[in-house]
Amino acid sequence: MFRSGSAEDGEELLAKLGALTARARELAQMQRSRVELAVALQHGMLPRDLPQPPGVCLAVGYMPANRGLNVGGDWYDAFTMADGRIGLSIGDVQGHNIRAAAFMGQVRVGLRALASVTGDPGELLGRTNDLLLALDADLFTTCTFLRLDPATGTLECARAGHIPHIWATADGRSGVDDGEGGPPLGVLPGASYPVTRHRLDTGGVVVLPTDGVVEGPSLDLDDGLAQVRRLAEVTAAAGLGVDTLVSGVMKLADSVGHEDDAAVLVVGHDGDPAWQRPAGARGPSGHGRGRPHGRAGPAGV
Repeated sequence: MFRSGSAEDGEELLAKLGALTARARELAQMQRSRVELAVALQHGMLPRDLPQPPGVCLAVGYMPANRGLNVGGDWYDAFTMADGRIGLSIGDVQGHNIRAAAFMGQVRVGLRALASVTGDPGELLGRTNDLLLALDADLFTTCTFLRLDPATGTLECARAGHIPHIWATADGRSGVDDGEGGPPLGVLPGASYPVTRHRLDTGGVVVLPTDGVVEGPSLDLDDGLAQVRRLAEVTAAAGLGVDTLVSGVMKLADSVGHEDDAAVLVVGHDGDPAWQRPAGARGPSGHGRGRPHGRAGPAGV
């Protein structure tokens, strides 16, 4: 036969439930505060404004990881250098936490500061590598750095363990850069970073992604790069603009079931045929190793 407890027992149970509820609310508020702090830290370390020199269009996209504190080490930057050229960088710091985000800020600021000493992309990555090793942070980052001459479209690129970037032209050509690179920054003392040179063609685009954009549980890297290449090719051929391309790339990133944060930096030419060219300059057709669509694997630049 069921026998109800005493009033005192009921009051004690209610008091315990009340204490547990209050504790749960306290923990939830602490977690919200930690997430807000992490997000503020992340956004505070990414650039608010992008340079927009005549003829050049820049756009960026960022998506936090689907785990942890929604904060990570993916970063991008674009800034005007002392000689008037544009520095473009993107990278991915090891880890997905506040420590990774803080290190990301150090890398971005370090690159900007050292760019005032040298504008050569290879030397710049080498100096940044030495700086990070001197900090002894026990973290590393991949990185791609491009120097763009907005008067001619000339691009100089150095890579530090980062995934390739993608290019496409207004006349339907495209490829994936497979130029020689060096190791991630903060890993190997005295590392060197070869520089490759090509050009942003009239009406063309260059896409700099992190691996969270093109790789995930439902997508391998080669297929992801090929999909971004197709998006870039269609966008450039139709003259749809860099914002449209970033939107398409981030939709791809959202579809891969990513557990990593994802970032993309796109630089494009506005299509004005009056774009200046140095004598004898070659466009992306001079890159030489591009493959047509329909063949497996990424194309080279």
